[in-house]
Order: sequence, then C-alpha cells, then structure tokens
Amino acid sequence: MVSRPSLETATASDPDRFVEPLELGKRVKEIRLAKGWTLEEVGKRTGIARSTLSKIENDQVSPSFTIVQKLINGLEMDLPQLFVEASEHSIAGRRDITRKGKGEPHPTATYEHELLNYSISRKKMVPFKTTVRARSFAEFKEWVRHDGEEFLLVLQGKINFFSELYEPIELKEGDSVYYDATMGHAVVSLSLKDAEILWVVAR
Repeated sequence: MVSRPSLETATASDPDRFVEPLELGKRVKEIRLAKGWTLEEVGKRTGIARSTLSKIENDQVSPSFTIVQKLINGLEMDLPQLFVEASEHSIAGRRDITRKGKGEPHPTATYEHELLNYSISRKKMVPFKTTVRARSFAEFKEWVRHDGEEFLLVLQGKINFFSELYEPIELKEGDSVYYDATMGHAVVSLSLKDAEILWVVAR
C-alpha cells in the first residue's frame, strides 16, 4: 500500500495527532459543492492554500488535526459530518479503550467534542462526548446534518434539542433521543453550567 504524504505529520506524543475520518477528501468536496463555494472561497474561509485543499479533496495528502479543525470551522460543519463509512467491512475481535478525559479533542464554536475510541477505523458507530457551549439556536449558522442515525444521551445538565421536523424539546440528565441524522439538528444548553452529552453516530 502506498502511503500518502502527511500535512504537519505528528508523532505519537504530539498533541496535534489526528486519526483521519474516512473519506475525508470526498466529504470536504461534497460539503463545499453543496454550499456552492469554490476552492478559492474555502481557502479564504479556512486559511488553507488552494493547492493544499485540492490535494485534500483528491486524497493526495493526509492532513493533521490542526488542518482538519480549520476545515470544520471554515466550512461551517460539525464533527460528525466528517465521519462517513466508505464500505462494509467485517473485522472481528477489535477493542479500544478510552480513559476518562483522554479522548481526541475537537472544539468548535458551539460544542467541545471529545472523540472516544478513535483508534479503530471503519467503525459502524462513532462515539463522542460533548460539552455544549451554545446557549441559543441563533449561534448556529445552519442546521447540522450528516449521513446515518444518531443517539444522544444527556450526561449532565439540561439541553434543548432542536430538530428540523419537530418542535424543540427539553431533555435533562438521563434523557435520550434517537433520530435520523440527515434531518437538521442542533443542541443548546439550558443549564447555568455547560451541559454534557454522549453522542453516538451510526451508519
């Protein structure tokens, strides 16, 4: 297998390490085209050179966490939108453990995600714990939507769960919701302190 060059390649001890989502280049291009943006426009929004963006979209380079974070912010997307399963694979006997507070951090303007069990690739589920920073739906520039189904469990505090086809609903600690993630959705905290939730994205 020919390995791709890595942008800002990090060592195992480097906090900038990043486990690349499946089909990253394809997803970046899909989202860019869906928004009607050119590579030049995305370059201005992300601070990433047009030539680099082209290489990412064509799967010619493997970007670091720093560059992926710029893509998430510049494309106004959310973490789960990156994780799309490429194909069906049956691999038995896999296991991965994430100790408390040791997940992969993915902060955004509205959420602070902690990706759990990120060492296993081609997962059928993508689990992550999220601290909800947002306090108003107005803080979201558009609905969050992506392929697959999603499970949400409130770990701490109280949230307002917004979804495109339903009225907003308040959920408190211990409450959960399962929904079609292609339907626009967003979460805001109703607590004095930031609420914490567990999210699991399934293909």
